[in-house]
Amino acid sequence: MLRGLYTAAAGMIAQQRRHDTVTNNISNLNTPGYKQVTAVGRSFPEMLLHLTGIEGEKPKRIGRVNTGVFAEESLSVHIQGDPYLTGLRSDFAIMSDLQVPGVQFDSSGKAIDEDGNVIYQPQAFFTVQNPDGEIRYTRNGSFMLNSEGYLVTNDGSFVLGTDNNPIQFPQGIGIEQLTLTGDLRFVDSNDADTGAQLLITVIDNPNRLVQEGYGKFRLNDEDADLARPAVDGDRFEVRQGYLERSNVDAAQAMVDLISALRAYESNQKVIQFYDQSLNKAVNEVGKV
Repeated sequence: MLRGLYTAAAGMIAQQRRHDTVTNNISNLNTPGYKQVTAVGRSFPEMLLHLTGIEGEKPKRIGRVNTGVFAEESLSVHIQGDPYLTGLRSDFAIMSDLQVPGVQFDSSGKAIDEDGNVIYQPQAFFTVQNPDGEIRYTRNGSFMLNSEGYLVTNDGSFVLGTDNNPIQFPQGIGIEQLTLTGDLRFVDSNDADTGAQLLITVIDNPNRLVQEGYGKFRLNDEDADLARPAVDGDRFEVRQGYLERSNVDAAQAMVDLISALRAYESNQKVIQFYDQSLNKAVNEVGKV
């Protein structure tokens, strides 16, 4: 009986984690470049049940029973969000459709090869450097110039150029005077090259990215080889004056929210049932 009690409690915890994940997605519906997060549930190891017989007889196999579920991890969905026009020259949106030869990706950015292995569609990212000097990746292209002429994100991280250094413009040049060319070079109002070229990094398996705050991602040391600079032939473009919308589906998020709530309530009722059964076993059957 207690096994069922623990299983229902584990289900409540998993649904609470799922509920928290969905509400976080909904709260970031209007965050530029935000990528939807999905909670992945995994089952506890199954138990093999045996019926023990009298002495000398072999135990008879009854079957298997699952002992619960838990929300093991949260994965980001790195599909393209829709671009929307802002008209601000400090806003940039990446539009990418990177391909792998011989692989056809579905609408979720995944494909399965002949051996059954899952292949994720590569994605392009802006490359930034946080105040601690660590490299991070983002799709939020809402930039600005600080007092020293550096191109920075909203949280003060430096936007990197192709020389792997923070992009800095000469004093006197405002963001409204800058234009991003097709080859990602910044030119001023006179079409003079400023010497800065935007670095776009391609992550071959974006599923390995670890989400951080402010819409930024990082790679663990063992996955560092998954990042490479974008090259000619990669199918992407950077649009100035646009931002990428969050890829959260609001309607589906509400369905998931209600589903998690209903599942939570169902597990709660199971726990109440077990509580009533234990109460009868202790206070009524025990008196007989």
